[in-house]
Amino acid sequence: MASRRHHRTALAVMATLLTLTAAAGCGAVDKALDCVRTADAIATSVDNLQRAISNASNDPTQASEALDDIDRELKDLGDTTDNADLSKAVDDLQAGVTNVRESIEKGDATPDITPVTDAATEIGNVCTP
Repeated sequence: MASRRHHRTALAVMATLLTLTAAAGCGAVDKALDCVRTADAIATSVDNLQRAISNASNDPTQASEALDDIDRELKDLGDTTDNADLSKAVDDLQAGVTNVRESIEKGDATPDITPVTDAATEIGNVCTP
């Protein structure tokens, strides 16, 4: 189901990109491209996090490795976007990932990922014209 959401998010963002390209100047196109990159990375990150948490009881190191991957991805993403709203959403997602990591390290096999999903929702809001 998460893969379908990822696909729908990417399609919606691509449609937004096409609309903005036709209706606005370069600034809007740059924002749309940032949104495409961000939405794709965020959807992948949320999928990876959900998989890692669902498998944490079988292999706790898998969750830690997935969180490390997400941290690297988010750092790269934060470094490449020049949109302030997207940067804030990326920062919020990073904070959510940090909270999940801390919960897992304290022994919580099913940490609350609401901050992560909320940040992903905010990315969708930022990317909607």
